[in-house]
Amino acid sequence: MRTEREMMDMIMATAEEDARIRAVIMNGSRTNITVNRDCFQDYDIVYVVDDIESFISNHRWVDQFGDRIIMQMPEDMILPPAEEDGNFPYLMLFTDGNRLDLTLVPIENADELIDSDSLSMLLLDKDNRFEPFPPSSDDDYWIEPPTAKQFSDCCNEFWWCSTNVAKGLWRKELPFVKMMLEESMRNMLHYVLEWRIGINTQFSVSVGKYGKYFEKYLEEQAWNELKATYSNSDYANIWDSFFAMCSLFRNIAVRVADHVGYEYPYDEDRRVTAYLRHVQLLPEDATEIY
Repeated sequence: MRTEREMMDMIMATAEEDARIRAVIMNGSRTNITVNRDCFQDYDIVYVVDDIESFISNHRWVDQFGDRIIMQMPEDMILPPAEEDGNFPYLMLFTDGNRLDLTLVPIENADELIDSDSLSMLLLDKDNRFEPFPPSSDDDYWIEPPTAKQFSDCCNEFWWCSTNVAKGLWRKELPFVKMMLEESMRNMLHYVLEWRIGINTQFSVSVGKYGKYFEKYLEEQAWNELKATYSNSDYANIWDSFFAMCSLFRNIAVRVADHVGYEYPYDEDRRVTAYLRHVQLLPEDATEIY
């Protein structure tokens, strides 16, 4: 596996030798001093370029970075749809295990890079286009306190979607149940967990993408309860993990509400929970819910 020095030397030499590349910016975890270093960290690099069309008209130019296991070009895709913002990313995983996420940004879009990401370091600026960047930090990714509307909507979305999960479990619609649990409901659970962590840390930390640092910041009991919300494909196990998720959401959301002075929807919670328990016990051949 090429070392960090070898990778950075290659990235910088490519930029220095190619007159079309006018600036180099690095962002992501390698600029974040709070993140533990490991061999899976990507190299998140931006090349500010002149004549971007000369690069993307023939993608073979990226072969110089090494032999690849796989490459993705999001702006050349229809599924998922491209952002069509004028930039062009190359996401490359090499046979030595290194990964380079390289985004070409045309000069005319360069101003959007200024103050766009606090985890940014200016490595090369051939034209003195940019003012010196402030020291890299993860400030832009810190948890923010919820507004009253955000908190209310989060609770409503969680409990509304829970009724769909119960319906899907009764029908034994496994894919629907798992998607509703793991996307709609878990997203709302993540919000209240983030707010709880924010309260405990004076809203001065980031929990990472998809809450990957939850274990680091949650109390041990909450972390253990969170683990219990992950199920397998057995319906009985899903029911258990489903109610574990409901219990954890309730406990954390109430604490958040008490701290920030918002109202938790106790009545809605009570009515929905009773409905969920009722559906769980509903016979498989039922023709009416009540």
